[in-house]
Amino acid sequence: MMFSIGAKPLSIEDYKEILFNRKKVHISDAVIKVVQESHSFLESFHSNKVIYGISTGLGPMAQFKISSGDQKKLQYNVIRSHASGIGKPVDEIYVKSALITLLNGLLKGKSGIHPHAVTLLKEFINRDLIPFVPEHGGVGASGDLVQLAHIALALIGEGEIFMKHKLVPAGKALSANKMEPLSVYLREGLSLINGTGFMTGTGIVNLIHSKNIISWAITASSMINEIVCSFNDYFSLELNRIKLHLGQNYVAAMVRNILRDSNLIRKREEHFFNGTHSEEYIFADKVQEYYSIRCVPQIIGPIIDTINQAENVLFNEANSSTDNPVIDPEAGNIFHGGNFHGDYISFEMDKLKIALTKLSMLFDRQINYLMNNKLNDKLPPFINLGILGVNFGMQGAQFTATSTVAENQTLSYPNYLHSIPNNNDNQDIVSMGTNSAQLAKKIIDNTYQVLAIEMLCLIQAIDYLNIEPKMASYTRDKYLQLRKLVPRFEEDTIKYPEIAKIRDYLYTHFIILAN
Repeated sequence: MMFSIGAKPLSIEDYKEILFNRKKVHISDAVIKVVQESHSFLESFHSNKVIYGISTGLGPMAQFKISSGDQKKLQYNVIRSHASGIGKPVDEIYVKSALITLLNGLLKGKSGIHPHAVTLLKEFINRDLIPFVPEHGGVGASGDLVQLAHIALALIGEGEIFMKHKLVPAGKALSANKMEPLSVYLREGLSLINGTGFMTGTGIVNLIHSKNIISWAITASSMINEIVCSFNDYFSLELNRIKLHLGQNYVAAMVRNILRDSNLIRKREEHFFNGTHSEEYIFADKVQEYYSIRCVPQIIGPIIDTINQAENVLFNEANSSTDNPVIDPEAGNIFHGGNFHGDYISFEMDKLKIALTKLSMLFDRQINYLMNNKLNDKLPPFINLGILGVNFGMQGAQFTATSTVAENQTLSYPNYLHSIPNNNDNQDIVSMGTNSAQLAKKIIDNTYQVLAIEMLCLIQAIDYLNIEPKMASYTRDKYLQLRKLVPRFEEDTIKYPEIAKIRDYLYTHFIILAN
């Protein structure tokens, strides 16, 4: 069954269906008609008028008139000249997300682009033809000029395309698929490279993974609460509902639901409110656990609220037209402005960077708690199940976790505040939105790796304490899934393949927590 694109606003579930379940997209005749009407209006309207990017040059060269004989050449030139990125190829899934976002924006009928452009984009998505886009380029001001130029380059049959995950010349890929390259009519070049499709597409994949990491983070935090046999009031309804934040109350509710059938979580009233401790000077039990355990709702809560705000902004952007100028057949006019400016995405990606960095810091502190026998008072140092002094347990992996979190802290500096004027000062204040989105991706990748190390620590601790039979059914199931990947170890084993296995599992197994 095909997914109809352009007829209604896209959602995060729509992107997941197309990106991860590989659902094919379809454009209805009614939506194609909207695109055609926009193109026809532009054709009839543009003669003898000064319209940016059609009868003028681009950027600071907009003061130069373009003759009718050079207008098509201008469109090809803007694609070729701006396909100037450098660095490693952006991961295919992120480029495909950009293709979806670019297509969805063009289907609004506000760009005057020829229908062939949108049908060709549709085929690229459905056939998994992924243009080569290098990681560096573009300042997020006139949108994603450089990154989108590399996509447009592939559409006109130039540049390179990943076909079946192998990089081949674009012309060869199109020929193999019996597809004609895009021809320029009036403003196909400018429409394709304008806008925020790339940073938004990147941001949406980041969002999908952020939500997944949150679910695994709540799972890990529930496990560590079981390991320490914590008290249930940390995540109780009564405690959390008097603090009026949606994220905090969501986390508390999820932990309550996960641990509802655990035989390891204790009730405070049965241990401290029973009158048996009145003669004690030093209590054997911890009255309150460390913050990284008992403050999980208060720490993860604002991260969830940040992710939810990012989702709202990202999908407002993904369902907008971010071109310039805007072709408006209904108004019978063309409007010049700055809908391509990426500040909305840049700001949200920077907030997401900070949020995920804080989450990785929580993982690091939980790892440290499990490693340090003087803190947990129930596990051997470094969860070493072998011979102390001879074996090292998880000691080496902690170095990796700590250094990775430190990198996250450095990368979380906001690009939103890092504007550098360029383009002969035409772009005198820019968003750096694509940089923000790609750095957020790096932080998300790092956070998955730190989480993988914590998960390995958790399952080792569960084995040492032999608490699997008493665990909640949900956490026990996750423990068993991870144990299938990595067996219990007492003798030291090479850790990097084991961490990688768990990381890949977390990255590809999206879990959704519900009340």
